[in-house]
Amino acid sequence: MFTGDEFRDGLPHIAATLKKNKVKGAFFVTGKFLEDKKSAKLLKKLYKDGHYVGPHSDQHLLYAPWENRDSLLITQAVFEKDLEDNVERLSEWGISRGDMFIPPYEWYNEKIVDWSAQKGFEVYNFTPGLRTAADYTYPEMENRYMSSEKILKQLFDYEEVNGLHGYVILIHLGTDPRRKDKFYHKIEEIIQRLQLKNYIFVPLKKL
Repeated sequence: MFTGDEFRDGLPHIAATLKKNKVKGAFFVTGKFLEDKKSAKLLKKLYKDGHYVGPHSDQHLLYAPWENRDSLLITQAVFEKDLEDNVERLSEWGISRGDMFIPPYEWYNEKIVDWSAQKGFEVYNFTPGLRTAADYTYPEMENRYMSSEKILKQLFDYEEVNGLHGYVILIHLGTDPRRKDKFYHKIEEIIQRLQLKNYIFVPLKKL
C-alpha cells in the first residue's frame, strides 16, 4: 500500500518493481500529488493495469491534533468537501471513485471513520507494529530518523516473532529530498524475501 502527497520521486521505481514481480498495489494520493501530470498519467496506467488508486485527502489535511487524537481540527463540511475534491481530481484522470480511503498522515479517529462511511468510503491504514511508514523521516529529525536498513530490519524481526499474515505494509511514494536513503528501493527485496517465506501478495480489498 502506498500513499503520496507532495513528494512523488519513488512512483516510477515502485511501478516498475510491482510490474516485474507481478504484485498488485493500492495507491492513495492527494490532489496535490496529481498536480504533476507525469505522475498522474502513470497512476492512470497503474489503475488500468489493475492496481487500486484512491483518495488520501485533497490538501492532506491534519484531522486531529497530534497530542489529542480524539479531538478534531476540522468540521464535517470541510472534511467532505476536501474528500470530494480529491475524488473529482482522480476522476479527471479516468480513475473511478472506489470505496477505500486512507486519511492523511494516517492519523484519524472514530468520527473520521463515521464521516467516511457516510460518503461511501471504508478507512484503511497500515497494520500496527510495523515501522515502514517511518520512511518519510530524514537525518535532520535526529532521534526520529530511521534508516532504510533499520526499517527493513524492524520489519523482518517483527515478522520472525509475530508473522505478517493479513498485514498491510505502507510505503510512501516519495520523501523529502533531505532523505537520500530511499526506502522504496527496498521493495523488491521485501517482496522476494516474503515470497520465500510463502507469503502471497493480494489486492488490498482481498485481505
